Amino acid sequence: GVEAPPFDKTATCVACHGTDGNSFNPIWPNLAGQQADYLRKQLADFKSGARQDPTMSGMAAPLSEQDMADLAAYFASQGVKIGTADAERAAAGKKLYHGGNGDKGISACMACHGPSGAGITGAGFPALQGQHKDYVVKTLKDFRAGQRHNDPNAMMRMIAEKMNDSEIEAISEYLIGLH
Repeated sequence: GVEAPPFDKTATCVACHGTDGNSFNPIWPNLAGQQADYLRKQLADFKSGARQDPTMSGMAAPLSEQDMADLAAYFASQGVKIGTADAERAAAGKKLYHGGNGDKGISACMACHGPSGAGITGAGFPALQGQHKDYVVKTLKDFRAGQRHNDPNAMMRMIAEKMNDSEIEAISEYLIGLH
């Protein structure tokens, strides 16, 4: 793994996202194992205002480009802790993740996020494996409502706007145990 950046760089991150990037609160995302370029972009977007969050915007504001690169590399090098999904509730999510829903024009999630949910390096498609259900539900609903709009070419907004709450819940349950 990558050596941790100096404590002063990680101190504010670990309070919510955990020392190794596996957050203990399901509303905060796991950063462990996430694509470094994706993490760096999210920090830059919080800093610039392209992505809005009252807490994260303030946390990213003082970060330099080097700070963002260091933090992204560190958390990307950490291992994500995969949770256990409820098999029955995750079944519909698995079907949607791997096959999409052609009737509604929802493409398979794995097309961009990979069969194991590891994301696609270089394309900017983040890892989803082991992500907290509550965080995924909030994120998809934010994309659907247009409250989050830092996705390239409105890609996630176009997909999320076609998803109902039941589909969002199912895919979010499935991702907990995906690896």
